[in-house]
Amino acid sequence: MSASGGTKAIVAALAANLAIAVAKFVAFIFSGSSSMLAESVHSLADSGNQGLLLLGGKKAQREATPQHPFGYGRERYIYAFLVSIVLFSVGGMFAIYEGYEKIKDPHEIEHWYWPVGVLVFAIIAETFSFRTAIKESNLLRGNLSWTQFVRRAKAPELPVVLLEDLGALVGLVLALGGVSIALATGDGVWDGIGTLCIGVLLIAIAIILAAETKSLLLGEAAGVDQVEKIEKALVDGDTVTKVIHMRTLHLGPEELLVAAKVAVQHDDTAAEVAAAINAAEDRIRAAVPIARVIYLEPDIFSESAAAEGTNPAKSPGAH
Repeated sequence: MSASGGTKAIVAALAANLAIAVAKFVAFIFSGSSSMLAESVHSLADSGNQGLLLLGGKKAQREATPQHPFGYGRERYIYAFLVSIVLFSVGGMFAIYEGYEKIKDPHEIEHWYWPVGVLVFAIIAETFSFRTAIKESNLLRGNLSWTQFVRRAKAPELPVVLLEDLGALVGLVLALGGVSIALATGDGVWDGIGTLCIGVLLIAIAIILAAETKSLLLGEAAGVDQVEKIEKALVDGDTVTKVIHMRTLHLGPEELLVAAKVAVQHDDTAAEVAAAINAAEDRIRAAVPIARVIYLEPDIFSESAAAEGTNPAKSPGAH
């Protein structure tokens, strides 16, 4: 996986979640806390999710085949979408079920020091993982806000890890709050309420992840700055005089398809046009290195044809 895939952040999250899952489950056995059981399943689900992200990154590196001529870059989007499903079902729905059962049949928490100690340890470990994800994201985020980064990132791994770690930290605080109130009041219902809150939180994060990865699966265009660079690189002012219309599509996080119709001089020879097209492709790849698949169609500029070409519903190049 490339650097933008956030492999370091994924591995850090995986190591933290495996250690935390074991510690939480041991605490559940000794204390009987439903919050601890929900959190142990949450951490186990997160560990599986990080494994899915690593697997998706590995599969995406396969070479293109005749059946899949544009390669397998979108495997990373598919596995990121699977993460949202796992988080919703295994994490969120299980926590809601467990919280409901605990509220319906509450019992006192035993050996309080186990859940409290494990939760404190988990918060420290998750903070380390979250800090790593933030550090890796800052290398790519630039001037974007965190919300903009999550919504615009073409590599799904870092947004997934960021939201998972954020959800884990908030969930741990909710679990600690539920356990603490249950211990203070002697009423195990509060432990169940904390578990319910964890389930609602995980489902909300899963829905956000599903919405964002669905957009990537459908196919997103290049960013505004990349589009501007490509348009500028296309025109040489001599043979290629204008971009009539252009479409871009991410075949994967680090692979961009560019299809454009460009205006050339009506009296240029075929050899001159061919040379100009080749030169334009070289300029595009120099300006935007991830533009690896480029299709350029030369044409004589026409105002009416250009107007029609800007409408994706009418342009055959839009498909």
